Amino acid sequence: MTTLTLILGGARSGKSRRAEALARETGLEVVYLATAEPIDDEMAARIARHRTDRAAHGWVTVEEPLDLAATLAREARPGRVVLVECLTTWLTNLMVHGRDIDAAIAALLAWCDAPTGPAILVSNEVGFGIVPEHKMARDFRDHAGRLHQRVAARADRVELVVAGLPMTLKLPG
Repeated sequence: MTTLTLILGGARSGKSRRAEALARETGLEVVYLATAEPIDDEMAARIARHRTDRAAHGWVTVEEPLDLAATLAREARPGRVVLVECLTTWLTNLMVHGRDIDAAIAALLAWCDAPTGPAILVSNEVGFGIVPEHKMARDFRDHAGRLHQRVAARADRVELVVAGLPMTLKLPG
């Protein structure tokens, strides 16, 4: 089993479906670490639907919008895989809540340097579009791009999913 996998893709690219398939293929207990917050009715309904879907698989769901590194340290261990959905939602939460983004990313990267168990990290690739008009959006895009580079450098496996098709960017070894 690959210890650390990063799955990137655009909105509705199939990245989550790919990550879930990889988690199932491990044959291990799956802990789904969800970072979304129910900020409006649509998001609350989406979260409820996802909870139901995960429960149908027998997966444990842990919801943590901000303290990702500590939650990974607590939940990841041999014999189970943690699927994190998703890094860009987590990054958004950090920005909206005024958290120290550099410190939070440093904590995540420290965990990635010595993972306590297998994990699959999902994130939205947002760097293919135009330069955003607003500063916060540009800051988000820049933070996400740097985060992806740094996590990818530490990951054993990296895939980019486009139109439901996974493209392998990096394999162990």
